[in-house]
Amino acid sequence: MSTYWINGGKCLRGEVEIQGSKNASLPILAGSILSGKKSVIENCPIIRDTIVMKDLLEELGCKVAIEENCFTIDSSQCDKEEIPSELMKEMRSSIILMGALLARHKRLVLTYPGGCEIGARPIDLHLNGLRKLGAEITESHGFIVCRTDRLTGCEIDLDFPSVGATENIMLAAVLAEGRTIIRNAAREPEIVELQNYLNSMGAKISGASSNLIKIDGVEHLQETKYRVHGDRIVAGTYLCAAAITGGEITIKGVIPEYIRSTLHKLQEMNCVVKVIGEDSVYLKAPQRLRAVNTIKTMPFPGFPTDMQSQIVAALSVADGTSIVIENIFENRYKYISELTKMGAKITIEGKTAIVKGTKKLLGATVEAKDLRGGAALVLAGLVAEGYTTVEGVTYIERGYENFVENLRNLGASIEIRDERL
Repeated sequence: MSTYWINGGKCLRGEVEIQGSKNASLPILAGSILSGKKSVIENCPIIRDTIVMKDLLEELGCKVAIEENCFTIDSSQCDKEEIPSELMKEMRSSIILMGALLARHKRLVLTYPGGCEIGARPIDLHLNGLRKLGAEITESHGFIVCRTDRLTGCEIDLDFPSVGATENIMLAAVLAEGRTIIRNAAREPEIVELQNYLNSMGAKISGASSNLIKIDGVEHLQETKYRVHGDRIVAGTYLCAAAITGGEITIKGVIPEYIRSTLHKLQEMNCVVKVIGEDSVYLKAPQRLRAVNTIKTMPFPGFPTDMQSQIVAALSVADGTSIVIENIFENRYKYISELTKMGAKITIEGKTAIVKGTKKLLGATVEAKDLRGGAALVLAGLVAEGYTTVEGVTYIERGYENFVENLRNLGASIEIRDERL
């Protein structure tokens, strides 16, 4: 079992190149099934989640080669219709294979997905969307069986702008007959990435980044090469790491517009933020951060739920009291009990976290219970007095590539220790 050992109090300074987007790469990798040909995905992060997706694709019959951050997928021999349950349980994003497999084979069998336990995250929007396209779906004893003679374009109104449901519908509709229209579609940058990737294969999709997406079905798709953009949540995490330690950082390889809401809040916290060119951001933190009135997590372009825990960690040492409201996932606050072990003064009232900034945190042994909450504990350890041990780092490795190495290059005193029983 690996742990992170952190000697806090070091000011982070320097530059970091942001890895490719996890949340864009996973549906793109799933979409590689559709063509039955070769897809080359560049700038794909090599993290736990993408490796699980690679394993899933190989179980389905695809051939996957990885060289540095380039994934080459040959889906010509993808001939299996059942997704192994043990791999489904490792990662919630495995559910995104539904739309692609249904479009390719007209049948699939899978179990409910796993992943971080941050809330209910029901998949009814996924299933309802696929049913409207013509799928017959039965659920029994933990298994989901999907069948169809053909998928036919239709109009789908989502009750909530779910990213996963939007992606699954897009993947299924690409090879459906006729036009599909998704209303109240998710607007996240990952939706734009999926549209651009599918269009590079010959799909006909428009409207991503708006709440209305149109997909005109095609009969065949072609080989393609696609480069994934930088991960906006990883970018925000490094910015918060510099902010919480009173540091100075330049991040490269991310589209600034994708992290606009995070940049705005860091400016409110009295950080100097400058956008440099098309893909870089500079941040200089004050001696002590300033509290903010209210942060509410919302679908894009609002403040992302995936940045909530990192910003709370930074606010825990800010001057004043901040209010944070989590509107997306009800179990996002599991990390708070670990932060309070370090001296953070945070009270939870339903969806609201009341964060009373303290002048210092103290090192402690804490446990990561989900991906972003784990990252927040690392940030707290960077500023805490003394040593912090972060357990459960497997969660963190699901989304951050070379996390420890990058933090050390910025000046952090952090190392991985392998604790063997």
